[in-house]
Amino acid sequence: MQYCFQYLEGSCPKAHRTAVIKVAMYIFMVGTMLATVSGNLMVIISIAHFKQLHSPTNFLTLSLGCADCLLGAFVMPYSMVRSVETCWYFGDLFCKIHSSLDMTISVASILHLTFIAVDRYVAICDPLRYRSKITTFVVAIFIGISWIYSLGLGFGVVFSKINLTGIEEFVILNSCVGTCFLIFNKHWGVLAALLAFLIPGTVMISLYVKIFMVASRHVRVLNDTSGKICARNDHKRKIVENRERKAAKTLGIVMGVFLICWLPFFMATIIDPFIGFSTPVILFDALVWFGYFNSTCNPVIYGFFYPWFQKAFKIIITGKVFCYNSSSTHLFTDKH
Repeated sequence: MQYCFQYLEGSCPKAHRTAVIKVAMYIFMVGTMLATVSGNLMVIISIAHFKQLHSPTNFLTLSLGCADCLLGAFVMPYSMVRSVETCWYFGDLFCKIHSSLDMTISVASILHLTFIAVDRYVAICDPLRYRSKITTFVVAIFIGISWIYSLGLGFGVVFSKINLTGIEEFVILNSCVGTCFLIFNKHWGVLAALLAFLIPGTVMISLYVKIFMVASRHVRVLNDTSGKICARNDHKRKIVENRERKAAKTLGIVMGVFLICWLPFFMATIIDPFIGFSTPVILFDALVWFGYFNSTCNPVIYGFFYPWFQKAFKIIITGKVFCYNSSSTHLFTDKH
């Protein structure tokens, strides 16, 4: 989400940066954008193309990849120009659209991670009823809620200007030509953080703690009963247990990266209205890009911890995805 706090009077405020610094910033940000778009495109193509990856969980992952890809393709480029040039060149209307999309896509990404945690919770804590509870229809509802809620919050806040109630005079006095910023009053600084981050984050943490406890108990039970069942059934149970353990571990890493990337930004969003909007612009820009980096990391995490995604990525990169019947390629192995 793009929350730039600029409070200089006059025309477009431009920081004095050397050409070397600007080039370095452009290289880093373009690299981040390319990694975000290409990585998430790989996830999208993998799940959409390979039949073996057509599952409720992966449909959520597919929608998450779409959100992260949209962020890299349509939000980051304009944020990059604004961050490097310290000036907005694209007009007031597009500033509102950009800020709305920024907020919408970022919140959608967070909500998708929350629903993925719900999916994993049911899969591990209630495996016998998982297929009846988490159906494709239920996942479609999850995805719909994520996007509708995010669109309502993002565009609703920006275009209604409800976040400016009580600070109109401050905005007028500190606005200038060439800026694009979204600030919150004290009430909405806290409320936006709660609705977009703290509540979903708390849900994710609570579910993951429960998942970890149940997965650990499953392992102990499996070890205690391994000598009492036939070798064939024991092998099958170990395969299932290994998959669930890896899913829980990956979810934990995804959630950990999410918290590390977004927590500093949302804490600054809450605190800044209470200290007279005195947080340096450069610091806020850095925190925003640190949050963006979460969308870059998600496909890397999936590719690193899921061998079937690694195999799918390899098929796509080598062009074998265009071969006849490649969508039926066997991606899973007994080991995983």
